[in-house]
Amino acid sequence: MKKIVCTMASLLILASCATKEEKNDDFDYTVESFADLEILRYKVPGFEELSLQQKELVYYLSEAAAYGRDILFDQNGKWNLAIRRTLEAIYQDYTGDRESTDFKNFEVYLKRVWFSNGIHHHYGCDKFVPEFSQEFFVNAVKSLDPQKLPLTEGATVDDLLNTLVPVIFDPTVMPKRVNQAAGEDLIATSACNYYDGVTQAEAEAFYNKMKDPKDETPISYGLNSRLVKRDGKIMEETYKVGGLYTQAIEKIVYWLQKAAGVAENEQQKQVIEKLIEYYQTGDLKTFDEYAILWVKDLDSRVDFVNGFTETYGDPLGMKASWESIVNFKNLEASERTHIISENAQWFEDHSPVDARFKKEEVKGVSAKVITAAMLAGDCYPSTPIGINLPNSNWIRHLHGSKSVTIENITEAYEKAAQGNGFNDEFVWSDKERELMNNYLLQADNLHTDLHECLGHGSGKLLPGVDPDALKAYSSTLEEARADLFALYYMADPKILELKLLPSPDAYKAAYYQYMMNGLMTQLTRIEPGKNIEESHMRNRQLIARWAYEHGKADKVIEFVKRDGKTYVVVNDYEKLRALLGQLLAEVQRIKSEGDYESGKNLVEEYGVIVDPELHKEILARYENLHIAPYKGFVNPVYTPVTDANGNITDIKISYNEGYAEQMLRYSKDYSPLPICTPFPVKK
Repeated sequence: MKKIVCTMASLLILASCATKEEKNDDFDYTVESFADLEILRYKVPGFEELSLQQKELVYYLSEAAAYGRDILFDQNGKWNLAIRRTLEAIYQDYTGDRESTDFKNFEVYLKRVWFSNGIHHHYGCDKFVPEFSQEFFVNAVKSLDPQKLPLTEGATVDDLLNTLVPVIFDPTVMPKRVNQAAGEDLIATSACNYYDGVTQAEAEAFYNKMKDPKDETPISYGLNSRLVKRDGKIMEETYKVGGLYTQAIEKIVYWLQKAAGVAENEQQKQVIEKLIEYYQTGDLKTFDEYAILWVKDLDSRVDFVNGFTETYGDPLGMKASWESIVNFKNLEASERTHIISENAQWFEDHSPVDARFKKEEVKGVSAKVITAAMLAGDCYPSTPIGINLPNSNWIRHLHGSKSVTIENITEAYEKAAQGNGFNDEFVWSDKERELMNNYLLQADNLHTDLHECLGHGSGKLLPGVDPDALKAYSSTLEEARADLFALYYMADPKILELKLLPSPDAYKAAYYQYMMNGLMTQLTRIEPGKNIEESHMRNRQLIARWAYEHGKADKVIEFVKRDGKTYVVVNDYEKLRALLGQLLAEVQRIKSEGDYESGKNLVEEYGVIVDPELHKEILARYENLHIAPYKGFVNPVYTPVTDANGNITDIKISYNEGYAEQMLRYSKDYSPLPICTPFPVKK
């Protein structure tokens, strides 16, 4: 699944552009704030209007989704489950001074661990720095009943502490979840738990031996396994029933079987049953069969993603994190995406890329606007606002893809944020602010639609090109390709002809916001002294910085100072569009030809390095606004209503569960995995 994440700059500006009528809402979207995070709720409009069968389906799929949480924690770091359970034991049973500074800082740390599904920042990937003392932690653990602690067989409390203390407190131990620094062993320097005992060179050689360059329908090698070295031999530990993570996967399968029993139609039932077969066998050919069936299921109102899908968490971009979204189609809003998908061939034919890299026939492009009903795994608490599946290039080419825009999530972002001074602080003038007030909401939704529906589905690889040829730069370049496709076409007269935007000037709102964000305001998410490592952020800076540098002679984009503050000014939107078209052509060439060196150079030159002086200025200006740069969600709660015979007669939805309350309930009710890595025990 290719994901588009909602940028903070975009959300804040959209929120400040909302009318007073739009902001008036009795629903309480905001739950709480801490650290650099704000926790929100989202509505599930239309759930009550679903049939009982559809409600049951949503409920069963949501239960299956909830059981994948432990998997992601373990994938993100081999000690995450032990750490989470230890922290939760302290949080619930500590009898010391709960008003002390140490305990209050400990609470924030635990909430951050919940949010990031581990001890590394969900976006920046750096390990959290605890603001409570090591002495507090050790004493708190020792004060607990050992039966409350996650002790593996034969281990003592001291064994637990000897393992966890350096992982939590030593900044040199597992400092980054995903390292993307060029020239380093990306596996050895990444804390994610997709590899054990192997080097980057060994992992690449292992999978290269498996690949047949003549295979036109290759599986996604390594997608659902951990690569390990045992007794000098390299092997895969596959995620499946009877394999790695079996305790959680068995629960997922149980609820998927319940879901298959209330499927809306035979096609959907086949999709769910094929997914079950994949979980039972771990066979990646079966996964491809499931993906093809899923793409073709266009008649069902309820839909879902469930499984090992995204590869952003693997520094080599091969192994997938577990995630799930349960959703149903927003019938009214989907008319916009229907128009786009109906015209997919026109957009492909008129793309500025070389004809060799275009699809002669665009197949199976479907798009819809959805209402998210449950978020899980790598889509929770932080979630995308758009999705495109599947990732396999040959499946996309032969069978098509599904694209969605998650409009109730975007709505929650917008409604939760009130007028906060962001656009007054960073937008150059009233001219740009007026553009945004008038058009940005529509333009931003269209950008998501084009990115997901057409951008990820456009173009093709040349025969014999390895889908993994771009290695660690693959995710950044794929996101750049989809963004560039969307940006380029937003300014096309075809958009007005299709009545997807209301004015020839509407695209300028999105262009200005994108350039401002890519060149400046997304830096609010980067710590001082750091460069950019997250793929979406690299993508945005790459596009904006490349356009700025290549348009310098004509002053297409400028940095302008006023009252000691830096602003972005776009002087020529038509020339900017032409530049975006040139870059799209180059990125598509790199992908189609598998040109690793050109891709690497493009990302490293334009997408990584941060100007320290500009960064310092942006952080100082942003700090004065007191806005959390990251947002995530608690899920609604679904409760079955049964009759005297135990038959479900309705599914009720409620929105009043708090953040800590939900996290502790999930840990209690949906945590079947053991501690996957035993603690070293002192003999």
